[in-house]
Amino acid sequence: MSTALHTAAAWRTSVDDAPVALNTVGGLIAIGGADGTAWLLEAATGQPRGTYLLPGGMLDVALSPDASHLAVTGPLGYGVWQVESKQALLHKSGRWSARVRWATQDRVAVADGRTAVVLDASGQELWRTVAAPSTVTDLAWLRDGRRLAVTAYNGVYCHERHQAAPVTTYPYGGSHLAIAVTPNGRWICTGNQDSSIHIWRARDGAELTMSGYPQKVSHLAFDSTGRWLAADGAPEVTVWDFSGKGPAGTTPRMLPGHDGVAALAWRPGGSGVLATGGREGNLFLWRPATGRPSRAMSPLRTWAPGSEISALAWTDPRHIVVATRDGQISCLPVDIA
Repeated sequence: MSTALHTAAAWRTSVDDAPVALNTVGGLIAIGGADGTAWLLEAATGQPRGTYLLPGGMLDVALSPDASHLAVTGPLGYGVWQVESKQALLHKSGRWSARVRWATQDRVAVADGRTAVVLDASGQELWRTVAAPSTVTDLAWLRDGRRLAVTAYNGVYCHERHQAAPVTTYPYGGSHLAIAVTPNGRWICTGNQDSSIHIWRARDGAELTMSGYPQKVSHLAFDSTGRWLAADGAPEVTVWDFSGKGPAGTTPRMLPGHDGVAALAWRPGGSGVLATGGREGNLFLWRPATGRPSRAMSPLRTWAPGSEISALAWTDPRHIVVATRDGQISCLPVDIA
């Protein structure tokens, strides 16, 4: 039987919007709201540090690795701010901007319609990719920030720094919704509109497709070791083992209990603990490595905030922040060894 998380949160607060994204860096929490407001909070106390507005709504938020800058994206473009001064470095493109990913504290990539644009911390454009076959849906940095992977229709397009045309393409027909890359860059995975996960081995392009999901796969996350890949796409969260020669011919761990998965986040530090948030309003904590392939597991901990979970993030190995669709933000202590 599962044990509840601490019912007494470290702190709780609320925002006047529906949160769609969370990011935590350096003692700060960035919260992106659907209507276009981003909030910065102190991770230790939940006290506000500032608000930032992106006209047209918001899809993603990300703090730079040193927490000095905030970048956000939305349906009508993207923006960058200096956190302390709140100086706006806004690039309102008028195009759908789905994702933002920092490589270093002075280099960030944002999706800008069918291209990806790389900016420095002052908001100046460094370089831009050629147009992809469709709107860019996700981004990932490889090789310690020296290569940018872009997902769009029909595959993954990899760009070296300052090179507009892709140097490597990993093709797979259809619409790619999310990308996850192992920390060592060995495996590249996408979650897809056709209810599949497609996998490439980066060094030679060898491919594998895990199909048969009942729904589209839009959330993927590797743990910090690169061994375990968690994915939505079914009532059960699936966790695939990438050790050895990879997941070919294997079956995943099965983590049941959600009506629909809204967020996945591995605990920092390589402990093997996975947090999952569901649209039915449950937060579960799991240790997938203790389970058996194709067998349903029980969570280590559960918590029900009373409303649909929309985003979650770990502030450190002992605390997790959970946002619900009605604007409630809770920081929960976690006592798993």
